[in-house]
Amino acid sequence: MTDFQIRYGAEVAEALRAGRPVVALESTIVSHGLPRPDNLRVAREIEAAVRADGAVPATIGMVEGVLVVGLDDAQLTRLASSDGVAKLSVRDLALAAATGADGATTVAATSAVAAAAGIRVFATGGLGGVHREAAQTFDESADLTTLSRTPIAVVCAGVKSILDVGATLERLETLGVAVAGYRSRRFPGFFVTDGGFDLDWSVDSPEQVAAVLAARAAHGVQPGALIVANPLPTAEQLDPALHDRTLADGLARLAAEGVTGKAVTPFLLAHFHSATEGASLAVNVRIILRNAALAAQIAVAAATR
Repeated sequence: MTDFQIRYGAEVAEALRAGRPVVALESTIVSHGLPRPDNLRVAREIEAAVRADGAVPATIGMVEGVLVVGLDDAQLTRLASSDGVAKLSVRDLALAAATGADGATTVAATSAVAAAAGIRVFATGGLGGVHREAAQTFDESADLTTLSRTPIAVVCAGVKSILDVGATLERLETLGVAVAGYRSRRFPGFFVTDGGFDLDWSVDSPEQVAAVLAARAAHGVQPGALIVANPLPTAEQLDPALHDRTLADGLARLAAEGVTGKAVTPFLLAHFHSATEGASLAVNVRIILRNAALAAQIAVAAATR
């Protein structure tokens, strides 16, 4: 009988046994979110950023049907350079495992697997959310429902600005997912610093985030995630006017070409990269590196409580 248990990289397994800080990282950004060959370089830089702040990186993905927490460099290279790597949400994991697929985990799948592995902090770029025109299409990311039942801290730069940000925040509230700005009461807009919406809560330090996680565990009544929304400094954001023009053009192309479902986000991100002549890619990289560093600081603070 095939063994479908989760496998652990040696360093991650040892860190979890010893109670050392570990940060989960998704692999979709490697296989689907960034162009080659930048994707592999950036994946390694993300892991290095986690290490630089004292935590162990655990990039999660699937190789030949084996779900791995803590991909090694050869496995990371395979997912970064191979064609046909599946984009795996939670619903896809068993199907992909049983069919021996190579797969990259989304925010939803990474969160679920990380929590099952005992990892409490996850760094990503931006969350999925409610898509524009969702009232007609019912297109909403599985990230939201998964986070409503997954006890993990997710450090992100808000939701991708190609989505309906206001509707996403409403859904997160309905689903009981806590959202706090990091040193800000405004929700970030991924490529841009300010996504246009106020937040009820902010946290000011990694230690304060760790205290929130400790309080949640002690209370035992809050099953969902804590989203730590970490905005880019204004000097590092994509020019807001350029962002708005590029988004409007991308949405028009999306409708004209009939792109739907899982293909929407990669399509629009590729459009941003092309239309901004690489400026959005540079911002995307800054986002994930900053979030990886903050997540590591939170994991270190949480490990010492």
